[in-house]
Amino acid sequence: MFKIVKTEKSGLRRGELKTAHGVLETPFFMPDATRGFVKLLAGREVKRTGTDALVVNTLHLYLQPGLSVIEKAGGLPKFMNWSGPLLSDSGGYQVYSLIHKSGRLGKITDAGAIFRSPIDGSKHELTPEKSIQIQFTLGTDMMVVLDDCPPNDFSRADLEKAVQRTIAWAKRSKVEYDKQIKKRRLTGARRPLLFAVIQGGAELDLREACARELTKIGFDGYGFGARPVDKDGKFLGEVLRRTASFIPKDALRFALGIGLPEDIVRCAKMGWDMFDCVIPTREGRHGRLFVTKGGRGVARRGIAAPKYETININNARFARDFSPINRFSDLPGLQDYSKAFLHHLFRLRENLGERLATLNNLEFYQKWLKLIK
Repeated sequence: MFKIVKTEKSGLRRGELKTAHGVLETPFFMPDATRGFVKLLAGREVKRTGTDALVVNTLHLYLQPGLSVIEKAGGLPKFMNWSGPLLSDSGGYQVYSLIHKSGRLGKITDAGAIFRSPIDGSKHELTPEKSIQIQFTLGTDMMVVLDDCPPNDFSRADLEKAVQRTIAWAKRSKVEYDKQIKKRRLTGARRPLLFAVIQGGAELDLREACARELTKIGFDGYGFGARPVDKDGKFLGEVLRRTASFIPKDALRFALGIGLPEDIVRCAKMGWDMFDCVIPTREGRHGRLFVTKGGRGVARRGIAAPKYETININNARFARDFSPINRFSDLPGLQDYSKAFLHHLFRLRENLGERLATLNNLEFYQKWLKLIK
């Protein structure tokens, strides 16, 4: 289902990933469609930005609208009217974020996580088995097993516990996954890919030990677990590079949460194949636009390290800037409307402004990956 086509001198891997809902060329970036949609945009608009795959959140969809609604719709792809590949995360990161912020909202045990819904306060339990079952019900192309995701200020002893729990849960997830595959008679391209998550914080020996045990179980791909920065906000470049080397060469490497353009470049050159993040959509909603320096000329010259800048359309200097939002865009709205008009929309808090900025950023990210490749 995944094959490496070429490895560049820089270390970047170019590959082909076949899923039930389409073929993806690696490396690729997936915007977050957490609750089954990219905020402010219809699926066809997202497609026009060059986006082929999306990430959805298992926990949020389980809580709302609920599995019964999604099942009745015929699965998540039909419910959200998305024809391309979907990756569902386990929901663990969100659960643990709640619990680590306040112990009153739940607790983590070796069995799983018990928590209260942030929507209505109802009590729930998320186990490795349940997470896999939910993801099969969603009908996604790629699934992530439940892991123990510790905050980046955990002690060495607590990180060790998280690693051991992550490995134990991965084993249980794989058993449940195999049961579901057999029960649903999924073969060939219809079989969803399964990803494990490598934990260990900034401790390289823990990352290596975790990766070693996970590869013994056997998965289609492996992700970098927890935040990619340390407790002081420093990017864990060396940890990411070494962790990539612990993953089998023929397996997919998923850099979860890596979203700044320069970090995507760095990680792609380390051999990471897949990226996802809320940055392009979240920043767009706040009026921050990503713009490639040099426009189409960059692609023609084949520059190995493209450059970009971010502009804040809320800045008063754009009030009389009548140049197009993005004259190199393939989307009419970004060519037709001026920066001055976009500034005007944000001043009035008009949703059209946020929509245009989000479209700009999603298109930028997809073109950015093409420039890298």
